Amino acid sequence: MASQCTLSSLFVDQNQLESDLYEGQSQLEKANIVRAYLERMDERADLRIRDFKTGLEWLNTDGPLSLNKELAGKLVLLDFFTYCCINCMHILPALHRIEKKHSVTDGLIIIGVHSAKFPNEKVLDNVRNAVLRYNICHPVVNDSEAHLWSDLEVSCWPTLVLLSPQGSLLFSFVGEGHDDRLMFFIDVALRYYTERRLIKTHPVGIKLYRDSLPPSILSFPGKLSVENSTKKLAIADTGHHRILVVSLSGQLLHIIGGTEPGKQDGSLTDSSFNSPQGVAMEGEIIYVADTENHLIRKIDLSEGQVTTLAGDGTQGTDKEGGGVGRQQPISSPWDVTLGSIDGGDHILWIAMAGTHQIWALFLADGKLPKGSLFSAGTCVRWAGSGNEENRNNSYPHKAGFAQPSGLALASEDPWNCMFVADSESSTIRMLALVDGAVKLLVGGERDPLNLFAFGDVDGKGMDAKLQHPLGVAWSKEQSKLYVVDTYNHKIKVVDPKTKHCVTLVGSGEAADNISPDFKKCSFNEPGGICVGTGGKLIYVADTNNHQVKVVDLEVKTIYSLPISMDCTDLPPSKDPAPPRKPLLPKSSARIDLAPLSVSAGQTLLVSLDLSLPEGTKLTAGAPSCWTLSCDDAEWLLGGQVLSGDIVDLSKPLSISTLIPSVLKDYETPRHLSLSVWVYYCFEQGTACMMKAASFSQVLHLNRGSEPGKVVVAISHVF
Repeated sequence: MASQCTLSSLFVDQNQLESDLYEGQSQLEKANIVRAYLERMDERADLRIRDFKTGLEWLNTDGPLSLNKELAGKLVLLDFFTYCCINCMHILPALHRIEKKHSVTDGLIIIGVHSAKFPNEKVLDNVRNAVLRYNICHPVVNDSEAHLWSDLEVSCWPTLVLLSPQGSLLFSFVGEGHDDRLMFFIDVALRYYTERRLIKTHPVGIKLYRDSLPPSILSFPGKLSVENSTKKLAIADTGHHRILVVSLSGQLLHIIGGTEPGKQDGSLTDSSFNSPQGVAMEGEIIYVADTENHLIRKIDLSEGQVTTLAGDGTQGTDKEGGGVGRQQPISSPWDVTLGSIDGGDHILWIAMAGTHQIWALFLADGKLPKGSLFSAGTCVRWAGSGNEENRNNSYPHKAGFAQPSGLALASEDPWNCMFVADSESSTIRMLALVDGAVKLLVGGERDPLNLFAFGDVDGKGMDAKLQHPLGVAWSKEQSKLYVVDTYNHKIKVVDPKTKHCVTLVGSGEAADNISPDFKKCSFNEPGGICVGTGGKLIYVADTNNHQVKVVDLEVKTIYSLPISMDCTDLPPSKDPAPPRKPLLPKSSARIDLAPLSVSAGQTLLVSLDLSLPEGTKLTAGAPSCWTLSCDDAEWLLGGQVLSGDIVDLSKPLSISTLIPSVLKDYETPRHLSLSVWVYYCFEQGTACMMKAASFSQVLHLNRGSEPGKVVVAISHVF
């Protein structure tokens, strides 16, 4: 039976070890110091820890693991983490490097011990999504009630604990920044225990959940930005390490980056990103918070190029800034928004989650409130001391944030402020553009050091409670702030004048349901939000559902934005796939039209008059569309499936196609199929629905050619 030892049992010996290593001159001398330390630790019988509690949920394994069975004879590195924590994210690259250098059969295994901060993080499905999102490839145990955390008296995320092959404490490291020392200790310990024949090389049943997932066009989309003038939506496809640009009906226009992480500048297809989050789109320019690369990137769609504006590609520790471009290291930028102090667009504001601050990147020469002039390209801290706090202050450098993750600008009177989703304090803050003063809008509590004042409560100011909100979006037309209350799986709306915060959409359950009743709809850890079309539509990055959802505030409905798989800016492949058309629901109306004779060279013109039920109208922004196909003679339509959007039913749709001048077969009648999908809502906003219909037209092909056109008139009432 293991003794009840805690990490404090190591403090005296490990402190002495650190002191001895400081005096060591060469690497060999330091390695011998560590070996002597290991010999002393092996003599102590009070460092054996208890095994994992039975009944815990495990991920990335075939089943539960035990220190006394599967893990016996292994060096075990325990990573105590909670998946919301930016510091926990920061150490993952070091863990990846360790796993790459030392495999399980070499005698080392990393075990993630998930010890939740927020109630939402105790749920296995949510932990599983985080494991996928962060590409964690080692076993993870969901210690939802923090049993091992409590046994060892762990007090901080992240904490790393190295165990001997016998399951005894060897070293512990608190926080981030121990990469080199950790690797050195592991190298020496592996050699030491291998020489003593205590290391076992047997495999451990690791089964990565990601290997069983089907492909999807989006993977954990983080944030999005709508460009109303060009009617485009930029989406951070975070899990695929790329940026997608789509039309507001879901047509894929551009793919920037690939599905593998990287930091290469260049063309849209050659460039690469690493888990990008924030995007800000203006015209043909997209600014990107390239989070895990610690970079700010610029995408120029008109030029077809990606460039780096700030960051050197490593995690920075500088909390002041002032460097220009690549000379200024930054840390985990999570969101970006365009604006300035004087109402222009020459500053890119950055939510610098890694240092708990708000920074400014000058796109042109300018200044901050009461500050000196900065040249274009300068990246500098604007607000936040760098301490992880919920501290409001009239002086921006004395205020404290806790992992700011979302930004929204309200530069017009009377607001003149930036709203900040401060995720780890579960608050929404206001940052005055005039002087940088930081104030609370909703959430949290008065103690600036209490980062556990979270919940799910509608209310006013501090009485309202949120749980790890990641995004905010400002509606200028309504003077309302929309919030993704991420761990409550809701969209909330805040009136900054009264400071009232109420639930707009979401049941509070992590699911994927769409209902005419907003309170019965559901999300799964939504991470991003933006407002489009005159404040009538809200676009939501429903992160763990791998979707973009659209909330129509005018007709009170919600739908998932269907994103096409075909991208308009990619060159055709050498062997293009056969054209596809959407599937019709089983309930669709199917109508056979009278046969029609056509000749080579004629234009076939279809006039389609569609009528909706009384008291309804087309759902704005929804993907209503038509397709025209000929499955038994694709050559008749040039081997294509013709398609188009349906945006106006006040007049008949006009669809035309040219019959080829040379026909391959005159004897066999051909079947032309026109299909329509229409999304419409009741004008009172009580419900929204989709209806579809298919019209089948038999064509008899005449010999010889004949100019002119043949008109087919179709009328249909849904």
